[in-house]
Amino acid sequence: MDSIQIREAKAKFSALIEAAEQGRPTTITRHGKPAAVLVPVEDAQRLYAQDAPSFADLLLAFPGGIEFERNASPLRDIEL
Repeated sequence: MDSIQIREAKAKFSALIEAAEQGRPTTITRHGKPAAVLVPVEDAQRLYAQDAPSFADLLLAFPGGIEFERNASPLRDIEL
């Protein structure tokens, strides 16, 4: 993966888009630290799939009916 400073990325934006279209991601850095990654659309769609269920949907789909008994004995002695 290529890496480029944000100042250069602004100047070479068209070339970075062409590289992404050809399947080459590019890391954009700010002050030497990674700040963003420019990736091909296919990679972004795979990473951020819209069809994936939300966490709330997964919790609501839990089949339930499982009962757990709680042990009422104290875990340790406490002095107050």
